[in-house]
Amino acid sequence: MLTENIYINGEWIETSDEIASQNPANTQEVVARVSKANRETAQQAIDASVEAQDEWESLTQPERGSYLRDAAEVVEDRFDEITDLVVRELGKTEGSARGEVQRTVDLLNYYAEVARDKGGIAPPSASEQTLTYTKREPWGTAAVITPWNFPIAIPTWKIAPALVAGNTVVFKPASLTPGTGAALVRAFDQADLPAGVLNFVPGSGSEVGDEIVTSDSVDVVSFTGSSEVGEHVYQSATSDGKRIQTEMGGKNPIIVDETADIDHAVQLTIDGAFNGIAGQACTATSRAIVFDEIYEEYLEQLLESVENLTVADPTKSEADLGPKVSQSELDSDIEYIEIGENEGANLAVGGDQLTDGEYENGFFVEPTVFTDVEPDMRIAQEEIFGPVLAVLSVSGFDEAVSVANGVDYGLTASLCTNDLSRTQRFTRDIETGVVKVNQTSTGVGMQMPFGGRKKSSSETFKEQGRQALDFYSHEKAVYVTHREG
Repeated sequence: MLTENIYINGEWIETSDEIASQNPANTQEVVARVSKANRETAQQAIDASVEAQDEWESLTQPERGSYLRDAAEVVEDRFDEITDLVVRELGKTEGSARGEVQRTVDLLNYYAEVARDKGGIAPPSASEQTLTYTKREPWGTAAVITPWNFPIAIPTWKIAPALVAGNTVVFKPASLTPGTGAALVRAFDQADLPAGVLNFVPGSGSEVGDEIVTSDSVDVVSFTGSSEVGEHVYQSATSDGKRIQTEMGGKNPIIVDETADIDHAVQLTIDGAFNGIAGQACTATSRAIVFDEIYEEYLEQLLESVENLTVADPTKSEADLGPKVSQSELDSDIEYIEIGENEGANLAVGGDQLTDGEYENGFFVEPTVFTDVEPDMRIAQEEIFGPVLAVLSVSGFDEAVSVANGVDYGLTASLCTNDLSRTQRFTRDIETGVVKVNQTSTGVGMQMPFGGRKKSSSETFKEQGRQALDFYSHEKAVYVTHREG
């Protein structure tokens, strides 16, 4: 079992209260015990961040980036240990967890390189005596609040650009995965990041989250989580003029037209809806929108493939998907399965909680597919955040796009097609921030901007890519005229 503390001003501090995370595949196992912050310690973390910010900003961007590179080396050295922690604290399959830890290493190295070339510009001046240029400067102290489903990668893609830009950070991880959050902070600590530059305050959203979002000493807030909590964070942060970035839910479609390779389309659907993390991703495929001409053939292959998926303890090599992360998340899935049946959709595969044998002490549910789904049904409209897929049939491309757009979310969307003209129309007409063609709805490149539309995002600033630094910094326009004599 891992034991960790909060981290303030370069010191690991034990508190009187703790958060205990459990293995969702075996709830009798406590994975980590982490000291719990409160309002007082959260304010101490903010104070430490503010105190450290001027000196941190005084370093050059490449100097700040060097700490990220050193932290990446620490994560690489502890790769297997951190992977095992992600598997046991969250319930991801080992392959998925290894991919997340590798992405963490890659993100740290990527932003270390971005630190060398992302800066201001020097446009031509109208006068030979005047030098004109822009410079980027940090906002100050950033509050970073992250979810449990990518417990090390998402914190990294927020913290890394924030630090490179010259901000200090107060980091609140999800309470379900505090041990993994602590592992990331340990990497920065072992990289000798200056005291106060990164502070770690695991605790409740109502107490610690509220304190760091509403503090007058915090300048920017970056949040990833549910739409409900995200709306509250957005309102709290913007009420006093903070710079705010929220990434929230999705109801992501995959459209399969009559020209698509059906084998490929089915595999993309399976990968996006079920594999690795049991549908617990904001980019997970939640709806399959299929042309009438190939609906039956697609459905036959899809259902056979889903029936062959293996639900198991994620430490086992045969596991295609593991458990839900908690009892409340499992209960939510079961509730939505009941809603789908009551609405008149056909429960074609799955639908049951798994409770016998190896499943006895875990939060397991069968991968589930509904057919005969109408676009206005709740299972086709609301984010479920689990291994539950709604399959809808459409008469053609225009109807497919209309159905895809007919939800409150707009994060990702995928089209399976061999028709190039449809590709162009799809990228133009789909109302999402991320558009995929012949790819799964999940997975994004770290060099590309990431963010959604509608209720999926505050639609202000993108994450990842070089664009992330646009959120964590502001630009000054500078005019310098040389006067002789």
